[in-house]
Amino acid sequence: MSVVIKDPSIGEKEMIADAEKALGDIARVRDGIGRVIYGQESVIERTLVALLAGGHALLVGVPGLAKTKLVETLGIVLGMDSRRVQFTPDLMPSDILGSEVMEQDENGRRSFRFIPGPIFAQLLMADEINRASPRTQSALLQSMQEYHVTVAGARHDLPAPFHVLATQNPLEQEGTYPLPEAQLDRFLMQIDILYPDIEAERRILLETTGVGEAKAANVLTPERLQEIQRLIRRMPVPETVVEAILSLVRSARPGQGNADTDKHVAWGPGPRASQALTLCARARALYDGRLAPSIDDIKALAEPVLQHRMALTFAARAEGMSVRDVVARLVKGI
Repeated sequence: MSVVIKDPSIGEKEMIADAEKALGDIARVRDGIGRVIYGQESVIERTLVALLAGGHALLVGVPGLAKTKLVETLGIVLGMDSRRVQFTPDLMPSDILGSEVMEQDENGRRSFRFIPGPIFAQLLMADEINRASPRTQSALLQSMQEYHVTVAGARHDLPAPFHVLATQNPLEQEGTYPLPEAQLDRFLMQIDILYPDIEAERRILLETTGVGEAKAANVLTPERLQEIQRLIRRMPVPETVVEAILSLVRSARPGQGNADTDKHVAWGPGPRASQALTLCARARALYDGRLAPSIDDIKALAEPVLQHRMALTFAARAEGMSVRDVVARLVKGI
């Protein structure tokens, strides 16, 4: 049995044809990224899944792992208008959102004019997001959830599609501010970037230290990306997958009957985590060439979707446990 969410005006054959066309587009996007980013297949997959699902992603990794390069490449390959904001302690909300300035015409009449900030882009790179103050970080809350900003009481809609890809250094904590839980929850996934394997690193050495270097090329349009995002929302979800998502997310919350969770988790994921898992599972299925998600998609996506939506108790941290350990145990229970 499947729970199907689709446009009633579109038949099954047409949907299959749309999916096959989307698969070709996704393959071209993967090839375009692979010409510039070597190795890191899992990172590329998860980042693309987040974008295909229509969400935002937090990229966490030490310096030098091509986080910035990946975001720049995505902007070029997907044809999106992209901007980069370097987050620093002195960055103000108006530096991101924009501000109103007073102007005077020839007759001496004064009026305010809104000058948009860099957030008015289809792909916003928030570099080292945890270096800005909480006041500045909060400037992103409304935009990431509601896709518009309010300045001086006036609403300004953001372009579509709108995605935020933020980077964060997990090691250097001096001069940083932890991201508030409300903002972390707005990221569809937290994607951990690890060191490349030896073959990928060998290719990096050979390909990037010569006279010429591979350049990214545009293969998709933002409008086509939106069409694929709508297709993903119409994909059927088997009842077993729905139950697995509900079981996993609810088992990660204290007070729901899971003894390990009650002991180790201070607070767990909310309903937004279930929504994120559902959308990402659909996107991953299409990324792999399937028309419906499976339990394996839930297992593969559990860590990036849940780890930034949970917090451990002091006792669990004292024992040396991590959120990943807790999520891994919960996944085994699916």
